[in-house]
Amino acid sequence: MSGFPSRLLADPRRLIALIGLASLALIAGAWFFELVLHLRPCKLCLEQRAPHYAAIGLTALALLFARSGWLQIAALIGLALLMAWSTGLGVYHSGVEWGVFAGPNDCGGAPAPAAAGVQDLMKQLQTTRIVSCTEAAWRFLGLSLAGWNALVSFGLLIAALLGLKNTIGKPGELPA
Repeated sequence: MSGFPSRLLADPRRLIALIGLASLALIAGAWFFELVLHLRPCKLCLEQRAPHYAAIGLTALALLFARSGWLQIAALIGLALLMAWSTGLGVYHSGVEWGVFAGPNDCGGAPAPAAAGVQDLMKQLQTTRIVSCTEAAWRFLGLSLAGWNALVSFGLLIAALLGLKNTIGKPGELPA
């Protein structure tokens, strides 16, 4: 094996760290769009964050405790499953945005902060915008944030699977 991708795939701890950092970057991007650009997430947007939060936690645990090859394999399997879940959520949400799939009936966006009183509640009702899962709030190169999440998550899934293949090696040759 030679070259950057091959060296990365051959070192399970580096690959685990890469997948965790990529999930952290995706979450940071989602929070940036929400808090800085004020794009309110819909229900499906929020659901797409769950596998990445889990991947960040699994990565932290794996980097702290996965010293043996078996634990690294378990971490890569867990990350592959999380990225498969994330890819599926992203594809589904993109399909809802393009009208390929029917979205959930209860897709109305993130809840507004609690009102302090009746006047605040009335003001919130007048200014709250319901966020639909069927409308992409932002697109880049024709893909919505859900589409980019699906694409990046699929790439991370492939990386985890290739890392598993390289970590396990030949039959009968399992890591210590």
